[in-house]
Amino acid sequence: MSSHMISIYALIAMFVLATALPINMGVIAFVGAFLVGTLVAGMTTKAIMAGFPAELFLTLVGITYLFAQAQNNGTIDWLVRLALRAVRGRVAAIPWIMFAITALLTAVGAVSPAAVAIIAPIALGFAAKYGINPLMMGLLVIHGAQGGGFSPISIYGGITNKIVQKAGLPISELTTAFVSLGVNFAVALLLFFMFGGMALMRQRQGGPSGPLPAFNTQVAMPASGPQIFDESEGEALSEERLIIKRSPDALNASTAPATAGGPGATGAGAAASAVPVHEGATMQQMLTVLGLIALAVLTLVYKLDIGFVAITIGLLLSIIAPNVQKRAITQVSWPEIMLIVGVSTYVGVMEKMGTITFVGHSVAGLTSPLIAALLLCFVGAVVSAFASSTAVLGSLIPLAVPFLQSGTGVDPIGFIAAMAVSSTIVDVSPFSTNGALVLANAQGVDRDVFLRQLMIYGGIVTLAAPVVVWFLFVVL
Repeated sequence: MSSHMISIYALIAMFVLATALPINMGVIAFVGAFLVGTLVAGMTTKAIMAGFPAELFLTLVGITYLFAQAQNNGTIDWLVRLALRAVRGRVAAIPWIMFAITALLTAVGAVSPAAVAIIAPIALGFAAKYGINPLMMGLLVIHGAQGGGFSPISIYGGITNKIVQKAGLPISELTTAFVSLGVNFAVALLLFFMFGGMALMRQRQGGPSGPLPAFNTQVAMPASGPQIFDESEGEALSEERLIIKRSPDALNASTAPATAGGPGATGAGAAASAVPVHEGATMQQMLTVLGLIALAVLTLVYKLDIGFVAITIGLLLSIIAPNVQKRAITQVSWPEIMLIVGVSTYVGVMEKMGTITFVGHSVAGLTSPLIAALLLCFVGAVVSAFASSTAVLGSLIPLAVPFLQSGTGVDPIGFIAAMAVSSTIVDVSPFSTNGALVLANAQGVDRDVFLRQLMIYGGIVTLAAPVVVWFLFVVL
């Protein structure tokens, strides 16, 4: 067996092992890089470490550190409260408010499972209280998180853009971002009308349950922060492993402790702290919003490094309120970062071995470049439905680079956008963390029926999405 095939089989084995067992794939990938690099490729440790993505590491640390600051000082809950007050009794607007908030959270740097875990309990609590279809509400939350996931300052966007830039391929960061947002919005719009949106548009003031609640009291905040939402394990979370449970009633309580899960709960599932939120924004919250705006301006307009800028803004916020922000460094999404840099290091070993070029030329040698592009989109969708989307992006896009460089006629910008959407929109599957969080937080439903609905919808998306985005952004 050739060294190229050994490295490919090792990568497949990593996905299988990380899916079957609750082990961070980044740890497996680091070990794989060491074993394959030394035993198969005869590489030195220095050569293996040369593939460590230092710039990407700094980007991920910076943006998740800044997001942890925003969650600690109540900025996230303040934004949620403002958005819901803007509803003014229009029940039909609630699902779209949830869609927009999760899109905003991932767009400014939250990992997708973190955004879903923050918003899903609130959204599904409203669904139960005001007669909104819980499946529609949960799916809009997930599609919102995926829709905002490829902004230039997001984690998905950072991974994708840096890989494409490193390969020297033409890139349009905003194209990928707007394609992801547009596709997920279109799907969300279809779901809205399929699951009772027209009836909601004729309903005001929460229907039989009374008016929408006020949002001027205390909100439960997770004690351990975003790092608990472990997409890196790529496994479905059972109801007993529910990380956070919140409801509209909890938002109105004078004291709102989060409800922890069972013995399997992790991180913040064990404890929560009540962070007071006020009718108006605090100085910390206003400064945090200004910091997020500054991050976008400095990185998009002035092209400064996003990692350094995010950490700098995070440090300034910590200096202003050190007691509130002292937990922020522990709230960085270390599991996801471990996953991403581990997989990237292993891909670096494959690149030095020549495996990336080998796979690219093999794909390019297929009869039709368009069929090859469709195949890659399908692989990304199927693998991501069961494993981590971040791992898929970090491994499949580099594998496609030689194919795109070989003059097949496939537009790299359109293909990257199609691959990005194919690999993330399938996170509605109950076998992914996002889908499992929605399942765990659904209220007043038959769990078995709800699970089957998620499975059917996830299967449809996994089969249909790659074809649709391939046709729209690669063929046309």
